[in-house]
Amino acid sequence: MKKLFMASLLGSAIAFCTSAMAADDLKALEDAARKEGMVNSVGMPDAWANWKDTWQDLASKYGLKHSDTDMSSAQEIAKFEAEKDNASADIGDVGAAFGPIAIAKGVSQPYKPSTWDQVPEWAKDKDGHWALAYTGTIAFIINKDLVKESERPKTWHDLERGTYKVAIGDVGTAAQAANGVLAAAIAYKGDESNVAPGLQLFTKLAQQKRLSLANPTIQTLEKGEVEVGVVWDFNGLSYRDQIDPKRFEVLIPSDGSITSGYTTIINKYAKHPNAAKLTREYIFSDAGQINLAKGHARPIRAEHLKLPEDVQAKLLPNEQYAPAQPIKNAEVWEATSKKLPQMWQEQVIIEME
Repeated sequence: MKKLFMASLLGSAIAFCTSAMAADDLKALEDAARKEGMVNSVGMPDAWANWKDTWQDLASKYGLKHSDTDMSSAQEIAKFEAEKDNASADIGDVGAAFGPIAIAKGVSQPYKPSTWDQVPEWAKDKDGHWALAYTGTIAFIINKDLVKESERPKTWHDLERGTYKVAIGDVGTAAQAANGVLAAAIAYKGDESNVAPGLQLFTKLAQQKRLSLANPTIQTLEKGEVEVGVVWDFNGLSYRDQIDPKRFEVLIPSDGSITSGYTTIINKYAKHPNAAKLTREYIFSDAGQINLAKGHARPIRAEHLKLPEDVQAKLLPNEQYAPAQPIKNAEVWEATSKKLPQMWQEQVIIEME
């Protein structure tokens, strides 16, 4: 009850009276959110995953003003924890591994949107503290100008037989690169606790002088410095469309990949809790999911949506995701990923010296 006394009397009364009924009564939630009048986010900038359209929709439909401060997942949780009763943020967007961390630190509050049943079990907290709104799956981006058609890889195993160079980025610092190693390991029958098969593949590429140290970014791709890159699908698709859709092919390797994603967390101490809950409700609605797809992010409810043709064209076909699997044990993967930079240095990079 401490929070009720710290917040304004009117805002507190609204939050207290409506929070219990919000999940069952969307009209009450909308009314309460309108009275709060604004939602402050962290880590949800306009250009990322097309959040811009969602903020515009929330303003036009419900009169919610909005501001965002971009920051990392760890910074968002630290901010929630540090500010507490003087909270400046209502909602944030964090990597999948950080949802359970937010719960453990006691900085989140639950809300299950009305489309909850269409969110896969692996992608949500049973109590509603977090749920992935969109996913990222490790993919290949191939420069068709530099890799001849007969050599373009469809699988991780194909990488062993090419003459092109493969760029994965800095495994020591980038989550995308680390997940790329895990995806390769899974294709070779490894898992979150055993990434040795993935490391062996990249060791072989290094021995063949075919491992590129270039980071597969829009800049290196545009300059032609990357022949085959290992990237999140939403990054690859965005790079493709920004540079030249005819020049690049993006695909999910058909012998296995890994899917992770991003979840909103609602600040336990939010000054606009109903606006934050309505924001999550809208993100999981058809319109909100389509907004994410426009930003090349694959909506978590993709298999339950009929996307407009022009929006579907921004994504890969659903069937390409059949070989991909979600991270099955986040705690094990977190422990492995901490050891991965040293293993990468000792097993892979040493072969390039």
